[in-house]
Amino acid sequence: MSMNTKPMKVKENLGYRVFTVCNTIIMVLIVIATLFPFLYLVSQSFSSDKAIMAGEVGLIPKGFNIDTYLYVLKGEFLKYYGNTIIYTLVGTVSSLLFSAMLAYPMSKNELKFNKFLTPFVIFTMYFGGSLISNYILVISLHLKDTIGAFILPMMISTYYVILMKSFFQGLSKELEEAGEIDGLSKFGVFWRIALPLSKPIMATMTLFYAVMYWNNWYQAFLYLRKDHWPVAYFLQTIIRGAGANDADAQTVSANIKSCAMVLTVLPIICVYPFIQKYYVQGMMLGGVKE
Repeated sequence: MSMNTKPMKVKENLGYRVFTVCNTIIMVLIVIATLFPFLYLVSQSFSSDKAIMAGEVGLIPKGFNIDTYLYVLKGEFLKYYGNTIIYTLVGTVSSLLFSAMLAYPMSKNELKFNKFLTPFVIFTMYFGGSLISNYILVISLHLKDTIGAFILPMMISTYYVILMKSFFQGLSKELEEAGEIDGLSKFGVFWRIALPLSKPIMATMTLFYAVMYWNNWYQAFLYLRKDHWPVAYFLQTIIRGAGANDADAQTVSANIKSCAMVLTVLPIICVYPFIQKYYVQGMMLGGVKE
């Protein structure tokens, strides 16, 4: 007697088909709504000033030119870009390390005074120092015009720490106990067991922190002189018309905002595909507490 090994096909009813079609249509509309503004900015950044002013630009550039990019990229732009890369790399690594070192002990209920530590950390989400007090603190620590003034005031995000705490609570306690039996210290368990198992949440936090540092210009406005500006603040000055006194600046004034936005967003778009596979997993695991 022969056995039929073919998998049983589930019959789809009408309601399921309608749901699938509607869900597909909604997802396509969301993708279009998400991509259209960015594609329009890219098209506008390569269009001529006259075409933009006349409202003739669509998804295809009108009067193609690269004058705006040449204007923005010349001079000190690359130096500011280099500053931003340094700030983002140092800031992201520091934020990940210190956030994880805070979140991991918070995830241990047996930690002494943990019932006071967690509410204290959450308290900082709702109540923080004022602008004046933060400025006085940075000046008193002699951090003005240093990389510390750009990174330290926003190094640890309470919300991200809570997400990491929830993730660490879901790690196997048996593995941590096995590490301690093998002679690892508490820090050794954290460094050699907890962190390697935390790739999804660490990848997610890497994206969040990197975007935060890359787009931050306010700290530069407060604490950094021109030589140490990040590219985000440099582009802010261009958008506001700072230094736009020459003929070249007047020529590209209509599409310079589009060019600035494209140059700011492009690096993050290039990085995202490499960590996208961890993104949803990290958010789901970090946001759901067992």
